[in-house]
Amino acid sequence: MPKPNMKANADRREILSQLAEVFREYGYEGASLSVITHATGLGKGSLYNLFPGGKAEMMSSVLADIEAWFETHLYTPLSTSKNHYEAIICMLEAVARYFHAGQRICLMGMLAISKRHDPFAQAITHFFSRWIDVLAFTLRENGHPPSIAQLLAEETILNIQGAIILSRALGDTSIFQRAIDQQRERLTR
Repeated sequence: MPKPNMKANADRREILSQLAEVFREYGYEGASLSVITHATGLGKGSLYNLFPGGKAEMMSSVLADIEAWFETHLYTPLSTSKNHYEAIICMLEAVARYFHAGQRICLMGMLAISKRHDPFAQAITHFFSRWIDVLAFTLRENGHPPSIAQLLAEETILNIQGAIILSRALGDTSIFQRAIDQQRERLTR
C-alpha cells in the first residue's frame, strides 16, 4: 500500500485511489494524517496543498471520484443504452469488478451507517438515489411497470450491499457472486 518515493506532483487519480483504500480500511475517524501520509507517500504540506480543506476535503474528493466512476461505468450506460438487457448485465459485471467480487467495502455504504455520516450525507444520498433511479429507468424501458421497476432497483442495491457485507464477514466471495447471479436472473427475465 505505501509508496514512499511518491512525489507531490503524483497523479491525482492515484492519490484519490490510495485515499479511498485508506478510508475503507480505517474509516473516516481512524484515517489519521500519519496513516494517510504513509499510504500516499506525500508529506503533510503536499497533502494540504492538494486538499486545503484537510481530511474532510480528501473524503469529499474520494466520494466525488467514486461517483464519477459509477456515472461512467454504470449510470450513463444504463440510461443511454438501446439494449437494456445488455446494459443491466454490464452493470452487474462492473459492480462485481468494482467491489472485487465482494471483497471491497462500499465506502458510501460504510459512511451511511457511521456516526460521521452528516458531512457527507448529500453525496451518500445522491449516490444511492442515482443508482436506484437509473436502474429503475432501465427496467421501465425494458417493460417493467413503474412500481415493479422501482422495487426491483431498490432490491438490487440492497442485495448487492448486503452481499458485500456477508462476503467480507464470512470471507467467501461465492456469496457475492451468487447475489450478482440472482440479480442478473431477476432483472433480465
